[in-house]
Amino acid sequence: MTETLSPPVFRPAVPPRREGPLPLVPFLWHSWRDPLGTWSKRHFEEPQLYGEGPLGSVIVVSHPAGVRHVLTDNAANYRKGDLQRRILGPLLSEGLLLTEGDVWRRGRRILAPLFTPARMRGLTTRMAEVCAARVSGWDLKFGPQVMDIDSQMSTLTFEILSATLFSDELGGEAAGFEKALNRYLSIGARIDPLDVLDAPNWIPRLGRLASYQSAVFFEKRVAALVAARRARIESGDAAPQDLLSALLSARDEADGSALSDREVSANILTFILAGHETTARTLGWALHLISRAPETAARLKDEADRFDISDSAWAENLAWTRAVIEESMRLFPPAPTLERTAIGPDVIEGPGVEAQAIKAGTMVIISPWVLHRHEKLWDDPAAFRPERFLPENRKSVDRYAWIPFSAGPRVCIGATFALQEAMIALATILKVAEVEAITPVEPRPVHQITLRSRETMRLRLRARDGRPAA
Repeated sequence: MTETLSPPVFRPAVPPRREGPLPLVPFLWHSWRDPLGTWSKRHFEEPQLYGEGPLGSVIVVSHPAGVRHVLTDNAANYRKGDLQRRILGPLLSEGLLLTEGDVWRRGRRILAPLFTPARMRGLTTRMAEVCAARVSGWDLKFGPQVMDIDSQMSTLTFEILSATLFSDELGGEAAGFEKALNRYLSIGARIDPLDVLDAPNWIPRLGRLASYQSAVFFEKRVAALVAARRARIESGDAAPQDLLSALLSARDEADGSALSDREVSANILTFILAGHETTARTLGWALHLISRAPETAARLKDEADRFDISDSAWAENLAWTRAVIEESMRLFPPAPTLERTAIGPDVIEGPGVEAQAIKAGTMVIISPWVLHRHEKLWDDPAAFRPERFLPENRKSVDRYAWIPFSAGPRVCIGATFALQEAMIALATILKVAEVEAITPVEPRPVHQITLRSRETMRLRLRARDGRPAA
């Protein structure tokens, strides 16, 4: 009798885990260089860890009950952490990502109707058209190409964002936005030791000074876009019925108020910096994983061959494609860490987890990077196994063990948009292209607000045999 061997399981390379906690100075160094280097083995084994030190009280919560308590059940007691506000505040302080309390609730009420599933479904045809045009532009019919996948996915997701949400009025700016974004994330958005130490804001942060021109580029371009569209609407000229027009026309159902131009600009920047960037990184990591897992690639190509955006059941027909996207976000969560600050005293506990009293001001860290790879929550957590997320297995995944879009009241408002965008893009690429690794050396993730590749991620794409590549 012939024994059937299971296909090999791919376990992507990741930074080594520390044996124990870091002293203050090395901790500050790793926080600036790459926060992934601060995690120890205990973080991936213990449900929660609490400590007090020079930086105050800190608890790392890595069990579903505790995550649910902080993000959902008692979310009113936890505000966004000061560290994220210091890093992103100069650009996004009035956007939905960073506002709090009544300001956030008002913004969410105004924006929520713009991101309903029905409205997002209405964007799928345009998404597919943009993806097809980008893939066609690769000209694979003339031979295989080694591509900078990071750049290509950034361009693709920017073009989708521009086409679907801003009626191509950001078109032609992809290269400029990508350059400015890369500089901002690699320099300006690093965790400065002065921010960790809660130093006064008047002390200059070198990274922010070095990326100042990038921030100015974003602000000026988006402010001009908003001003031009508002003038067009107020003049009575027919304006595109896209997200930008909807943002300018939206009113709070409670008091009839509208978003100011600064609020509109901050939310557009949020969509660009958070939405576009996170989806681009998800696609890049997914293609990397596919290039190392031929059996999975074969399943995805089979689905891609049947992919037809005009079929109302297109999403249901891409079960493996969605599973690969979701497993990619498990292994490489676009937002690796969530930070909250306790407003008042509380107790965080869970089944089999010792209750931990915390005081007001405690920093609460929930890290998808840790949670998604936790030894107590996942079978073989380091392995690329997209079947975990197939419909028949999905129910076994705890809602609060997989949180790439956060959870609770502050769950990402664009989650539906991002997921359908990634599925359409991946299916469009695999309909015509083979994705191949060009070196045994794997890209290593680095935490720069989002989870990026430390080195440029390069893959070879070639036209699938017997298929048109344009």
